[in-house]
Amino acid sequence: MAAAAGLAGAAAARATPGAPGANRDAEVIVVGAGLSGLAAAKALRAAGQRVLLLEARDRAGGRVFNATTRGGIAVDGGAEFLGPTQDRIAAFAAEYGVPTLPTYNRGESIFAINGALHRVPAAVPLPILPGTAETALAMARIDATALGFPVGEPWRHPEAAYLDSITWQDWIDANAGTYEGKLFLALAQSAPLSVRPHELSALFMMNYFAASGNESNPGTFARLLSVEGGAQERFFDGGAALVPLRMAESFSDSIVYGAPARAIEQHEAGASVITDRGTFRAAKVVVAMSPAISGRIEYRPGLPSERVELTRGYTMGRIAKFLAVYERPFWREDGLSGQVVGDGTPIDVTYESYGQGHHILMGFISADAMADLDARPDRDLVETGLESLVRYFGPRARSEAVDYGFKKWDNDPYSWGGPTATTRPGILTRFGPALRAPVGDIHWAGTETADYWQGYMDGAIRSGERAAREILAL
Repeated sequence: MAAAAGLAGAAAARATPGAPGANRDAEVIVVGAGLSGLAAAKALRAAGQRVLLLEARDRAGGRVFNATTRGGIAVDGGAEFLGPTQDRIAAFAAEYGVPTLPTYNRGESIFAINGALHRVPAAVPLPILPGTAETALAMARIDATALGFPVGEPWRHPEAAYLDSITWQDWIDANAGTYEGKLFLALAQSAPLSVRPHELSALFMMNYFAASGNESNPGTFARLLSVEGGAQERFFDGGAALVPLRMAESFSDSIVYGAPARAIEQHEAGASVITDRGTFRAAKVVVAMSPAISGRIEYRPGLPSERVELTRGYTMGRIAKFLAVYERPFWREDGLSGQVVGDGTPIDVTYESYGQGHHILMGFISADAMADLDARPDRDLVETGLESLVRYFGPRARSEAVDYGFKKWDNDPYSWGGPTATTRPGILTRFGPALRAPVGDIHWAGTETADYWQGYMDGAIRSGERAAREILAL
């Protein structure tokens, strides 16, 4: 940190207006030291480029963040899980010595539906209830659509115009008639995206399903939402944030923290990035941020109208993570996996994690429930979070809790929510090609710009490496 602060001070002292020239601070500036920015910087440096990272926060990692409980325990406050076909984050975890643990998936899970709690084997994807059959048929339609889908470029799909003219709720209504069936399909978007089905495009959602794979394995409904064989199969021992934090250590001499980008000026000889820590110059700039947030930067000259409309069409979901810490996993004694999904509130999804001598029940609070809690004191989030866990797991969820923590992403000034940005109907087909198209010397990264695993850590890394390849190809 001290090295970064010194670098910022020196650069600010020599920064003067004008076109960048021989006194550039770097060949490439990366705006944002989340996983996408770090991945871009890593690839560029490996190719011999001189790189400078500018980070608004006082830490690396972005939406990958280890929150601290009231008692000082580090817990995953942001992105947490990884699973099959997430090859890039798995490779980075291995490279930086961050081990993973299997998500507990034994016993029975709970489906909360209309106030009733249904226990089903954790290995069974759906309970036997009204709507199960129609949900299975809808899942098959989704998987069929994912075959051959133009992942990362959904506007090229043959049915793109239609799918981008309707919401995900419209698609659900056309494919399910029961409350249970509609709920199961809505969970496909509410659990990973923290928005309601009427808030996003059906085309966006189909691309999201198709992106849950890699070049050799098409995405599937089950891989996106499952534990065993799915995106929630494993988690990081010590927290996912260890990956970007350890990556950042190798850039300690070239990261400037506390440097939110306020403006990016392009000149004939390159670009200047104006921040709270000074003005920095480079030949190329990678903006490694969500498109929902990158539009807050002032661009001189202004961006093409397609890019402006694209960023306006992306919004972040409302979300918080609440984590209760226990000395022993009492729910296992009751034959439960620690997993809940359904229409309960305010927590509608839970998982168990463990490590460092503790067991944790983690719950997501999202969408409308989060909107209600945003304006209320933190103690209300804690109290209602514990109430949800008691409803699912019994009174010991409160009496045996030894600690708790939470992270409100809505109130984060450099995230505006999470876990990823989504689009409403009409955005991708009209402005989608501007998502990754460079604008002069500016290139775009961030998990939203990924092909596979958009919205996940793996997608973030893929996007940064793709932006680096664009620059190196020039």
